[in-house]
Amino acid sequence: MKRTLVFTAGSILLVAAAIVAQNDPDLGFTDTPMLPGQPWHVHDYNRPHPPVVTPGTASTQDKIGKAPSDAIVLFDGKDLSQWGDDKGGPPEWKVKDGYVEVAGKTDLVSKQKFGSIQLHVEWTEAPNIQGKGQSRGNSGVILMSRYEIQVLDNFQSPTYADGTAGAIYGQWPPLANALRKPGDWNSYDIVFEAPVFENDKLAKPAFQTVFVNGVCVHNHKEVMGAMVYRAVGTYKPHAAEEPLMLQNHHNPVRYRYVWVRKMHGYDGKP
Repeated sequence: MKRTLVFTAGSILLVAAAIVAQNDPDLGFTDTPMLPGQPWHVHDYNRPHPPVVTPGTASTQDKIGKAPSDAIVLFDGKDLSQWGDDKGGPPEWKVKDGYVEVAGKTDLVSKQKFGSIQLHVEWTEAPNIQGKGQSRGNSGVILMSRYEIQVLDNFQSPTYADGTAGAIYGQWPPLANALRKPGDWNSYDIVFEAPVFENDKLAKPAFQTVFVNGVCVHNHKEVMGAMVYRAVGTYKPHAAEEPLMLQNHHNPVRYRYVWVRKMHGYDGKP
């Protein structure tokens, strides 16, 4: 029996979009592993994107508030005395006008090590930002040098959902896209519960609660493992405390006002 296929304009556009996505790694993939318990591939271009939520007016755009009395201030806009690089040397990043900008080839790594923490960090893109997708202002806030919250300008720039700003990279997209436009400062407030290992086996996974510009984008979300590209994150035993890392993805992202509070109790400590 002869059959006639009918293509609508909408179906043609969807097919065309899929073909484009398959050939553009900034938009995502479908040849990567499936995420455990989810119907999505890692960095799946078909995965729904979070809704856009406009954050409230920021009191910190021009004026920075004070850290809590028990906070450890890692960067106050003046110097990088609390930081080194991931090769064990002095930082290559440059401080000016109250912020530090990604520079050189190495990541910025805190001299102090942390387990479960409350973290506050503010970031913005350079005024002359260029690129698209994962090449547009890419960086990351990496807890224990392993567990990444993505930094990216996807204010109006498409990319795969689990690689957008505020995502637990490669695992969970944020519940909302609460970014401010490029040039404005964004704030991350993160409660990180460190994983627990017993006899070199995972006894309790890590969890993250994340606010982007005051909007909750993860609520006690379980972390699948360490950050990895195009694969499913896994856990490997590590020390109970490890450095905080700000990622150098070779884009001139700027950071300011970084402070940490140690969260005792989550990891069994008094």
